[in-house]
Amino acid sequence: MLPDPIFLNVHMYGIMIALGVLGAFGTLYLFGKKLGIDVKLLDFAFYNGVASIGVGFLSAALFQGVYEYIEDPQKGFSLGRGITFIGGLIGGVVLFLLVYFALRKKLDIKLTNILSLIPCCITIAHGLGRIGCFFAGCCYGKETDSFLGVKFPTLAVKVLPTQLFEAIFLLLLYVIMSYLLLKYRFRHNFSLYLICYGIFRFFIEYLRGDDRGELVGIISPSQFWSLLMVVIGIVLYFALREFYKREAMKVDNKEDIEQTVSEE
Repeated sequence: MLPDPIFLNVHMYGIMIALGVLGAFGTLYLFGKKLGIDVKLLDFAFYNGVASIGVGFLSAALFQGVYEYIEDPQKGFSLGRGITFIGGLIGGVVLFLLVYFALRKKLDIKLTNILSLIPCCITIAHGLGRIGCFFAGCCYGKETDSFLGVKFPTLAVKVLPTQLFEAIFLLLLYVIMSYLLLKYRFRHNFSLYLICYGIFRFFIEYLRGDDRGELVGIISPSQFWSLLMVVIGIVLYFALREFYKREAMKVDNKEDIEQTVSEE
């Protein structure tokens, strides 16, 4: 762990976050060019992504502040006590979609042409960010005496390094989704991401030892959103499957008409 600044006021947490963002945008353009995605759409995703990341950090702090306020209203509401990834993801996705629907006709772009690439960008950024959490000593697991235990300077006992567990899972998911996308032009990576990460996050919450806040009954806020992610992922899969079928039928009909005209 490296909680102290590496130089001046730069911490490893910030460095890993920066590397994650670079990895996300590097993936966007590198994979985008290999897939032949329109540069105009890639540029839109880049600039919209930058804005969404900024709003995502604010949303992450806002969600965590709400959870902590619900848990103990007497402490008052504050944005400076921590952040939560899923809260940031929600805020970032909402802004991204709002900007897209506001400009899609003007820019003549289709989100479906890049939809399966976006979760690759998210997972590489999130995975590297979780390594940053390990360096910072936040988002740690429950107390343990096992060989997996790690002693953080801010804690009196050894705990499970859940940050590294999640980082490994996310980076593996990144590799799998990237392979499916580049090798098979797989169109359902977003559904795969929502379902896989939702399931993983739901169960790893049982290993977390830091204060998770409260939202719904006996499950943590992240578990509630994780279940919702799985549901959305399943619905999105079937919705996109029908959408792609209709698009394929339109192409087939157009080709049939063009062939008929040419024969006449």
